[in-house]
Amino acid sequence: MSATASERSYHHGRLREALLVAGLGLARADGPEAVVLRAASRAAGVSHNAAYRHFADRDELLRAVCEQCMSRLAVLMEARIDALPADRDPVATAWARLDAIGRAYVEFATTEPGWFRTAFAVPPTLDSFGLGEGVGASGLGPYALLSARLDELVEVGAVPSERRPGAEYAAWSAVHGLSTLLNDGPLRDLPAIEREHALRVVLDTVARGL
Repeated sequence: MSATASERSYHHGRLREALLVAGLGLARADGPEAVVLRAASRAAGVSHNAAYRHFADRDELLRAVCEQCMSRLAVLMEARIDALPADRDPVATAWARLDAIGRAYVEFATTEPGWFRTAFAVPPTLDSFGLGEGVGASGLGPYALLSARLDELVEVGAVPSERRPGAEYAAWSAVHGLSTLLNDGPLRDLPAIEREHALRVVLDTVARGL
């Protein structure tokens, strides 16, 4: 079967990009369950068979979309760090940066719930860690950005070095758990002022634990 005019217009790798953009749109609207090759092909305006030239199956497409969602989370975390006012106190700066990425995490989760859910929907047929995590402008993904902020706290003397190992697990679990409760759990109907209070309590508890 000959390629359609639409398919011929995608050259030099543009078809893959178009499918990925389509997959991101599906994920944003309806979460990871919506990211399927047939729907992405239809959204990109190409035949279903054309998609297989770039993604062997649905899991490969979902993996690529997962990484893109992670990248968007990383970009927001970086933006919130960059927006902080200058502070000559290195300890205050380090704490503010950790706070900023925690806030960015929950912000991303609650403003882009489809992308947030998709970011962590790595297909079970694939290794769930070390996938080439989607990164921001710094070249770091969300986990690495968190690690860098925790390292900085040790470097400036704000956190004892013996408390550093494994601190990522506690910090990440805290903000991820709150995000899930706000999106899909019993906290989803909290008014804005109570959401802010809940976030402040979680971030302060993480800081005290460190």
